[in-house]
Amino acid sequence: MFASKWRGFPSRRGLSQCPALLFCVRMNNNSQTTFIKEDPWRIFRIMAEFVDSFETMSQVGPAVSIFGSARMRRTDPYYKATVEMGRELAKHDMAVITGGGPGVMEAANKGAAMVKGRSVGLNIQLPREQKGNPYANVPLHFHYFFARKVCFAKYSMGFVFMPGGFGTLDEFAEILTLVQTERIPQFPMILYGRKFWDGLVRWMRSQMLDKHSFIGAADLNLFTLVDRPQEAVGVILDYERRVGPPEIVSKAFA
Repeated sequence: MFASKWRGFPSRRGLSQCPALLFCVRMNNNSQTTFIKEDPWRIFRIMAEFVDSFETMSQVGPAVSIFGSARMRRTDPYYKATVEMGRELAKHDMAVITGGGPGVMEAANKGAAMVKGRSVGLNIQLPREQKGNPYANVPLHFHYFFARKVCFAKYSMGFVFMPGGFGTLDEFAEILTLVQTERIPQFPMILYGRKFWDGLVRWMRSQMLDKHSFIGAADLNLFTLVDRPQEAVGVILDYERRVGPPEIVSKAFA
């Protein structure tokens, strides 16, 4: 949407030749430059990241984002289940979007790539754990977390949360909030692995709902718990049949 609206606007590659952006990069590398002085120029780097990613993601088509731990081993049953899920989604012409790294992300991209599906990896520069996996055939690289998170939410019509750590919880809380506040449609949100997620759901019910009334009873129906890849894929395909991809841009991105 952004890229098409600003037709003729340079991509990240074009912006990289922009004197203002080059100046911004030099300023970022200059430890003597104060934050206040460099901040106005940072917008060029942010803008380039959005233009580049929006231009690519707008061509991906119906997609599902799959989140989960980067530390998950290839021998883990959840890893194998993620591979199967990615493969089945791709067989039904759904693109698979991940964070592009190892663990669960690798498994989902691998499954999609095995059947020559669209396997999207939204990678990011991190000091540990995060390195690109070889199965993403639509790779994108980010410097800013917020730009990356926008792409997950903007270009997905379903979300699967495999067992994971703080990053997975962060994505779950953000998407859940966007759905609850009606900033994006009520897309399928799937928590995979009842044994892993049950404690969190029971805490949400007992503390957030029953004890403090911080959420409504209907809010706990915004997500679905499953234990098999076929269940997760079935929920998403059922939504696609009944509702389909959104015809207008969500309020969160309009």
